[in-house]
Amino acid sequence: MGSKPDRSQKLADQIAVVIGASSGMGLETARQVRAAGGQVVMVGRDQQRLDRAAAEIQPLSTAAFDAGDTDRVQRFFGDLPHTVDHVLSTAGGPSYAPLDDMDLTETSRHFGERLAMTLAIAKYSRGRVRDGGTLLFVGGTGGRKPGLGRSVTAAMTAALPALTANLALELAPVRVNLIAAGFVDTPLSASLLGDQIEARRAELRASLPIRRVVGPQDVASLAVHLMCNEALTGATYDIDGGQQLLSS
Repeated sequence: MGSKPDRSQKLADQIAVVIGASSGMGLETARQVRAAGGQVVMVGRDQQRLDRAAAEIQPLSTAAFDAGDTDRVQRFFGDLPHTVDHVLSTAGGPSYAPLDDMDLTETSRHFGERLAMTLAIAKYSRGRVRDGGTLLFVGGTGGRKPGLGRSVTAAMTAALPALTANLALELAPVRVNLIAAGFVDTPLSASLLGDQIEARRAELRASLPIRRVVGPQDVASLAVHLMCNEALTGATYDIDGGQQLLSS
């Protein structure tokens, strides 16, 4: 009988670029890529936080810049010394404001920068990701239910799946997928909620069908699966612990 394949090394000899790698979902994905035998190129905005994360991960290289700077995104991919297998971006976040309080200039900037950043990563990674490799974006599910202050986030939540499907055709045979996350218990979530974070965790543990809070390790595990399964492209994969199934 032959020996069983070592599934722990399912990303052996593969390279993943992780944009947003200094904390949260990006950092946990970098950990899991390394645990699966892969190598990582880590990108983050803050040099100090990126250096601390890199000391743990031991990546091939790091780069500190804001992914919203599309010229810098172009230079980054142009300067890569090698083809990579996967690119994951967790960069970008939601924007919440009721219409009466909305600064239209700031709102236009936020929406435009998020769209331009996504397109820049797709455009400039072309030719740098191997055929059959993966381009993965992380978005959200929060804007799917109408609510006060959710107009901009809802528009982006609706736009990203359509953009992903179209990019999957344009970039084929590179695969393009979207991870749509609900509440994820990250340092960013904790900083945004402040002293309300424990109450939010308790509420989710009691109400979610999975009876626990979704963590960065859950999102990272899905990301690694999408990297490995070469039949998956053009789709949006929800990971919210069943949050959307609840009535409110």
